[in-house]
Parts: sequence; C-alpha cells; structure tokens
Amino acid sequence: MNFHLFQNFAFDFSVVLISLVFIGLTYLALVRSGPEEYEPFDLLSALVIVPCRGLDYSLEDNLRSLANQDYPNYKIVAVTDTEDDPAVEVVRKVGISWMLAQNVCSSCSGKVRALSTVIERETPCDLYVIADSDICVERNWLLELVSPFKSADCGISTTFPYFRPIGGFWSKVKMVWGLVGQGMMESTLTRFGWGGSLAFRPSLLAGENFDFFKRYISDDVALTKLCRKERKTIAYARKAMPIVNSPDNFNTFMEWANRQTALTVYSTKRYLYYGLLFYGSSIFLFSASLILGFTVTPLFLTYLLPSLINSSRAVKRSGRMPVTTFILNLIIPFLYFYNLVKASRMREISWRGRDYPLKD
Repeated sequence: MNFHLFQNFAFDFSVVLISLVFIGLTYLALVRSGPEEYEPFDLLSALVIVPCRGLDYSLEDNLRSLANQDYPNYKIVAVTDTEDDPAVEVVRKVGISWMLAQNVCSSCSGKVRALSTVIERETPCDLYVIADSDICVERNWLLELVSPFKSADCGISTTFPYFRPIGGFWSKVKMVWGLVGQGMMESTLTRFGWGGSLAFRPSLLAGENFDFFKRYISDDVALTKLCRKERKTIAYARKAMPIVNSPDNFNTFMEWANRQTALTVYSTKRYLYYGLLFYGSSIFLFSASLILGFTVTPLFLTYLLPSLINSSRAVKRSGRMPVTTFILNLIIPFLYFYNLVKASRMREISWRGRDYPLKD
C-alpha cells in the first residue's frame, strides 16, 4: 500500500514539475521583444576592416560585396598575417586596400592582432566596422549596420548571419543552429556583439580599454564586455543580415559549433548555466511529453507546444526548406546541450589553423 502511495506521489510530483517547466518554456517561446527598426543614417565615416586568412568559400564574391556598398563615406582594408597568404591574390584582384598585421599584441588571436594593427595605423574615423571574410552582403549592408548610431547611446551595432547550406545534411543543421542565434539577438537580455559583422565607436577602445581588447582571444567577446562596461547599448540591425555560404560536413560543423560555444562560455559562465538550464529543461519537457503522451494519455502531447512554437518561428526566419527546418529545430536543444557540456571542458580552441588557450 505504501508503495502504491509512493507511486502516486511520484507521478503527481512529476506532472507538477512538467507543468511548471511547460509554463516557463511557453512564456519564453511567446514573449519576444522583437528586432528594432532603424531609419537610414549615413552621416558617419566608416572604416571596414576585413581580416583574411586562407581561402574562404566564395571569398572573391564576399570581398566584392563588401567593396560595393551604397554608402557615401567608407574605406575598406583587408589584413593578412603574411604576404604569401592565398587570400592576398584575391584581395588584389578585387582591388581592396591591404596591409600586413603587426606584432601589436602577444596573447591575442590573429584576428584581434589584425584589427588592432589597422586601428593603430589608419586615420581615425567615426566608426570601425568588422567584417569577416566569409560573409556575403547586400549593397545596403553598411547603411543598415550603422543606422543605429543615430542614437548617442549606441555603443555597438551588430547582426547575425544566415548560414546558407551549400553541402549536405550537416550544412542544414548549421543553418538551423544559426537561427537560434538570430532569436537570441531579438532580445536585449541575450543579445551580444557578433564579430562577423559589427560596428562600434572608437571611444569604446579609448585608453585602457584598448589594452584590454588586445589581451583577448575573441574580438566580439571583448567588445561586448567593453560596451556593457561603458553602459552603452547593443543594437541588432536585422536588415544588415549577411549570408555565410556553408559547405559543412560533420567534422567541420562540430569543430565550429563547439568553438563558438566555448567562446560564449569563455566570455561569462552565466551563459553556461543559463544554457544548461534552458536546453536541459527543453529536452526534459520534450521527452516527457512524448513518453507520457504515448503511455498515459495523449493530452500530455500538448506539452510539446513550446517546441512547436520555436520550430515554427525557425521556419519563418529561414524562409526555405520548411519541413527540414521544422524537424531539425526540434532536435537542436539536444545538440546545443552537448555543445555546452563539451565547451565547458575545453581548455583551448583551434581557429584558422592556430591553437589558443582558454584562460581567465
């Protein structure tokens, strides 16, 4: 008799717990601040810095798209580590200004070294713009990216890419993985500076802030920290969204996803704890809904609602492959949870052929 009482108690407790998780995740799925809208603003001079290393997929098209912007006052400079880097030939073919990265910092990444070199050597301007060499953009990209700086409170303007699948299955997984990043950008609580397409005011690197920046592995993590330190806002310029052509397979995707997650965790442990709680809860609710829905009563299948809302939103963001996107988004929490666990144990990352230690 006591055993049956315990069974009933355990079941009731499980239902209450699942219901609370369901309420919380449904609220998070439904309540979104949404991206802001900005009026065109092109009165500021901009210096676009493009660190290059090796031959990115569609590199020539990417550079041409950056060099042909409908913006009245900007300069673009590419940076490489060596003169014999294969990207140099493409840079020269496109006709972009080019310089060699200098030894301006020791513990920083190659990208931070490249950015710091240009900032130190080029004539000051109103805005610095970081553009990764793997992004392909529309002609209004720069205009949309700098528009938020009409507000004096804006410290960083950033966006997030659409990972266009060029390869097989894992390139499609990467596309859906990236849609979650777009969702994070839509809320000021989870927004961050994405270094693939980011603009910031030079004042953000004034004084000791520049020394802090040059000690960092990740440029976007450093700039995000500095922006919050200076109590400036991070704007999400949705209309500036670039495309990253992604011919990924399993190995390249997992290396990339684990590295991106490791850099996020490296920026602050808060993301690790929040991520484990959110995606762990999502996995728990999804699994419990299916198990109880098929073994107890189909009514428990209604607890799949948060997953269905998030998958529907992913389909809307993607605008293509609706069935594939919907299904893959249902299993993304499992992958994200794995990435977080893996990232929490990583002590170094490999990035463009170099290894960097992740230390405090």
